[in-house]
Amino acid sequence: MKKKSSRGNKIPSFKLDDPMAEREAKKYQNPIPSRELILEVLHKEGVPLTKEEIADKLGLHTDESLEAFRRRLRAMERDGQVLRNRKRCYCIINSKDLISGRVIGHPDGFGFLKPDDGSDDLFVSPRQMRALLHGDRAVVRVRGVDRRGRKEAALVSILERNTNRVVGRLHVDSGVNFVVPDNKRIAQDILIADSQLGEASDAQIVIVEILEQPSKRKQPIGKIVEIIGEHMAPGLEIDVAIRAHDLPFEWPDPVIAEMEQFDRKIDPAECVNRKDLRRTPLVTIDGEDARDFDDAVYCSRGKKGWKLLVAIADVSHYVSPDTGLDDEAKNRGNSVYFPERVLPMLPEPLSNGLCSLVADEDRLCMVCEMHISDEGKIYRSRFFEAIMRSHARLTYTQVAKILVQKNATLRKKYKNLVPHLEQLFALYKVLREARERRGTMDFDTQESKIVFGQGRKIESIVPVVRNDAHKLIEECMLVANTATARYLQRKKMARLLRIHEGPSHEKLKDLRAFLGEMGLSLAGRDEPEPSDYMQLIQSIAGRQDAHLIQTVLLRSMSQAVYSGELKGHFGLALQLYCHFTSPIRRYPDLLIHRAIRHCLAGKKPSTFRYSQSDLAQLGEHCSTTERRADEATRDVISWLKCEFMLDKLSEEYSGIITAVTSFGFFVELDNIFVEGLVHVSNLQRDYFHFDPIGHRLNGERSGVSYRLGDQVRVKVARVDLDEKKIDFDLVITPKKRKRRSKRK
Repeated sequence: MKKKSSRGNKIPSFKLDDPMAEREAKKYQNPIPSRELILEVLHKEGVPLTKEEIADKLGLHTDESLEAFRRRLRAMERDGQVLRNRKRCYCIINSKDLISGRVIGHPDGFGFLKPDDGSDDLFVSPRQMRALLHGDRAVVRVRGVDRRGRKEAALVSILERNTNRVVGRLHVDSGVNFVVPDNKRIAQDILIADSQLGEASDAQIVIVEILEQPSKRKQPIGKIVEIIGEHMAPGLEIDVAIRAHDLPFEWPDPVIAEMEQFDRKIDPAECVNRKDLRRTPLVTIDGEDARDFDDAVYCSRGKKGWKLLVAIADVSHYVSPDTGLDDEAKNRGNSVYFPERVLPMLPEPLSNGLCSLVADEDRLCMVCEMHISDEGKIYRSRFFEAIMRSHARLTYTQVAKILVQKNATLRKKYKNLVPHLEQLFALYKVLREARERRGTMDFDTQESKIVFGQGRKIESIVPVVRNDAHKLIEECMLVANTATARYLQRKKMARLLRIHEGPSHEKLKDLRAFLGEMGLSLAGRDEPEPSDYMQLIQSIAGRQDAHLIQTVLLRSMSQAVYSGELKGHFGLALQLYCHFTSPIRRYPDLLIHRAIRHCLAGKKPSTFRYSQSDLAQLGEHCSTTERRADEATRDVISWLKCEFMLDKLSEEYSGIITAVTSFGFFVELDNIFVEGLVHVSNLQRDYFHFDPIGHRLNGERSGVSYRLGDQVRVKVARVDLDEKKIDFDLVITPKKRKRRSKRK
């Protein structure tokens, strides 16, 4: 007799034992062999097999099971797990022979393949990129190593086309119609036949549907499906960025239908078996313009230290797997924050309503309770489902005034909360000291904010000031995320981690060469620790070139990503770290909540609906959506800064060199936070040579050099809204540097 899963479905018995049979039975009414079992069959046989041969070895014979099996094989193809060759046989994609991954385009026509397994990127030449567009998924083989020592890819197969619509500016030139994509990672223009122009005319911003994807011999061909507006129309920048980066911005009908089923108030039946925290003085602390409140905190002092409660919106209670709401949240991956506009991951009735921990309203939450010693170490933690009521909606500014400035008016207004806030502040100081002892990296970076006036006209660009309240909440979230990762590790659960690898060997080599020229050194030899970086940063405090050195240190770092692999978080000096605290705006956090809920229900790790392979794919997807959101936001800010500078042509400003390249250097204007390029062709009469190790341009005859961190004075020469670029002319050059004489 066949077993039954917890869902009631029969656990199938195939010709071969499926290690994931129980999980498959939980997910599907009529389960088929898992991906793991299919890969095991292919690996065991050691040769490519046809679909029919694999099905026969698995004992699949009914039409229903064969059709489901066909769909699974196609999904495995799309995800880069298997490849179907010219003889229609399936083989395993592996890192030795074939590599699957996502294509990252470059404005200059070449690109990179980011492998699914997290290994080093492969260089894709302009010739190979002719058949590809940014975002496509492909299988490649290593064809050799280029002159810069990079592994070079040769295209084998395109797994998935990711670009079906493109936004850009229409050009009509000598009878030829083409659209130049706004997303500069798409380096190919899209050709438009006269019959596919519609009502569009030259210079308009349009949306193109791609009718024929590019090949090695021809450009992509498309038709215009929508006219967004006239070039340089005010307020157009966000609409263009949304479409240029293919950000989902409309809610599908199934999601709208599902949202209508939710009540505005919590049903008492939902509170059964939940701990009641409504009398516990939990509070939210966020920015003045925040609308979705993910987290609330409470702290009390005990005999052995502190008890910290971090209550997080219980999004997983409302957003279930295999629903339209979940599919759309996964598709979006995260909320996207533009200046004065948000594209939420979840519809507003949830993100700003039922899930948001608004003050004086009952809300369902997932709580991480931590007991923390006087040394800042978590010695006990647990998770539970609860119902809470936020006792106040506080802002960072208010909390800083209460705790640091001791503002009498605010302390009187929130007198019942002040003792708890002071305990929270005391715990923050302990956690901060523990973080510093651990060697966590803490760079002094500067963010800016665009301030709008009437008619969305930019009034100014101002620095974002982080006070102790910002840092307090940051520490609470860090410690909760750390406790979560440890909890899931103890439970042996498949989970999605936030990983941050240390600097690569090549970047480390360049960094050490640069530091050597500055008379500095980085400890740690071939594998420096985060504490080695922090010791160096502390040693340069007070130096005029401290900003320059810190910038180079930052650029030696890799980018943090989501992964199921246990690779640690270099920047935080942690072996285990995940994202738990923002499920309203990040899909990985929602996945973590589902893993916790699975544990709280007392279920086995093997029955969790997500395998480690599933989470690896979701991690790659969420890392991609995160980068997509960053690029879209950066495009909008660059456009707005160009718009801000349009009426400032020929004006002079002082600034600092923030990047040096072979074609010139970039300057950020003091107190304005706008960046532009001084092209090498606009420098004084001389031949300039780029020194990538020293981050500078050296004049061959004049002895003048332009180095990262130098102060210069520039004049605004050109502003290009299409390219989102600003060009400067140099007004005052740095002083001539004396070159060090070599000892004989």
